Amino acid sequence: MALTQKALLDEVPTGLLIGGRWREASGGGRFDVTDPATGSRLTTCADATPDDGLAALAAAHEAQASWAAVPPRDRSELLRSAFEVLTERADDLALLMTLEMGKAVAEARGEVAYGAEFFRWFAEEAVRVHGRYSVAPNGATRLLTMKQPVGPTLMITPWNFPLAMGTRKIGPAIAAGCTMVVKPAHETPLTMLFLAKVLQDLGLPDGVLNVVTTTHSGDVCEPLIRDPRLRKLTFTGSTGVGKVLVEQSAEQLLRLSMELGGNAPFLVFEDADVDAAVDGAMLAKMRNIGEACTAANRFYVHESVAGEFAAKLAKRMGALVVGKGTKKGVDVGPLITDKQRSKVHELVEDAVGRGASVLTGGGPVPGKGYFYEPTVLADVPGDARLLAEEIFGPVAPVATFTDEADAVAKANSSEYGLVGYVYTNDQRRVLRVAEALEFGMIGVNTGIVSNPAAPFGGVKQSGFGREGGFEGIDEYLETKYVGLAL
Repeated sequence: MALTQKALLDEVPTGLLIGGRWREASGGGRFDVTDPATGSRLTTCADATPDDGLAALAAAHEAQASWAAVPPRDRSELLRSAFEVLTERADDLALLMTLEMGKAVAEARGEVAYGAEFFRWFAEEAVRVHGRYSVAPNGATRLLTMKQPVGPTLMITPWNFPLAMGTRKIGPAIAAGCTMVVKPAHETPLTMLFLAKVLQDLGLPDGVLNVVTTTHSGDVCEPLIRDPRLRKLTFTGSTGVGKVLVEQSAEQLLRLSMELGGNAPFLVFEDADVDAAVDGAMLAKMRNIGEACTAANRFYVHESVAGEFAAKLAKRMGALVVGKGTKKGVDVGPLITDKQRSKVHELVEDAVGRGASVLTGGGPVPGKGYFYEPTVLADVPGDARLLAEEIFGPVAPVATFTDEADAVAKANSSEYGLVGYVYTNDQRRVLRVAEALEFGMIGVNTGIVSNPAAPFGGVKQSGFGREGGFEGIDEYLETKYVGLAL
């Protein structure tokens, strides 16, 4: 049976997890965690200082050697057990995410299933880390390669997927034998704290996973990034912050995984099934209230079907129920902050001011909370800001293209390259367009590409490195070569 809101919040630890011990911040500070649907305080969390961050790194460094020596099967079984616990506690985790992030409970349950799957996937990968043995070309020596854990890793996770962005980093690190310091977003720290307690209760050794919550992310993280005990940094967030972190990481030449901003194009060709494209558009646009790096940001539709597509999309978007995510029947929750809502509205007003027409929505919802109407804009001109900037909200701008070359050119006319979506029934076009698009992931006749069994990541200013799939564990492994003389 799912817990009540009060019982659930009482269960979540709100201190720092350092070296296996829950403790207060060294400065005694705490910060509020609020419900974006009401603006009310849910609880408070310890506000870590730079000294707390360094203490967490020291604990991870101290635990690294012993954790790397733990048999892969043992690490695998721990991940499998964690997958089972997250699955059993899905209702509690979904409620917790809805309270601190805003998404509807039904969608939060989907994130629990997705996030837990990373633990199951990497439980299977933990026992499949391979090296190789070969004969040197001259026959005089033997060449042995082995894979070993990178070492202590700093993980900086975003607020929009509080569970999944953690499990897809923690899962491969545990599987590979790396210790961790996790710094979750201060807007949504509770899900990560809940997850850390689950792993601790399952017997994860002290110091392997350390969690520091803070409102001073730069002050706490920079000393860790510049510390020689840290060997890897993985970050999911904005390209601007990512560039700063990459620059800081150069001092220690850290291994990096950077999953940064997106500006996903959604291409609908003249031969596409328009109704199927609208179904896919709803998934690609409205997942997580549009607050996702994979969210469709630019809808480019062939001029012959653009009117039909936009009208059908507007009908579907206009029928969505907006409200507090814990209420039955709600489809769309609030945006994360008033600042984010204001940014979304600014982009909509810019597009309308340049000539776009509003088919549905178009403004903030009056009253408490940071709600914004699901919005469809048609006839969006090429110079509108929301075609160049990541919207991160429930707004779908529809523009047109004339032919395949025009569609590809418009899709690629972005500094970002995370994901693109293509709707067409021409299989030859599928390959041509997929090869021509400058994105790390392509969804063909589907509005969802994320899958724990597939490599997630982008190109250009959307970052580098991959999370998930067979590639995901390699990000936490170093290759060592040993030459054996006969």
